Amino acid sequence: MTIAGGYLLLTSLHVVNGFGGGLFGLGGFRVTGGMVMIIFVIGIGVVFYDSNRWYGWALAAGSLLALIVGAIASVRFAFDGMSAFDLIVILILLFGGIGLVLRSVKESPRSSADS
Repeated sequence: MTIAGGYLLLTSLHVVNGFGGGLFGLGGFRVTGGMVMIIFVIGIGVVFYDSNRWYGWALAAGSLLALIVGAIASVRFAFDGMSAFDLIVILILLFGGIGLVLRSVKESPRSSADS
């Protein structure tokens, strides 16, 4: 049940990337991927010039983190056109199957005859 519900749920999703509008906003200003790459390149240059400088590592790591977070945050999920019945069946299959799996894994209480 879990596998069938998960399969149906995942096949009904479309992943859309909205990366072109900027990674994130800072105030009223949109920060784009190119702006973050400039900071990344400067940080890498400082690291290769003198690897003991902490701000080079901070610039490189911070901008790389901003790129990764911005790329993940720009991903949008959209459902296919489906009826409410289809969605209810998918959710019952998925969560009913998860409930059955958890019930089968749950430790059963031992009786006094087992001891």
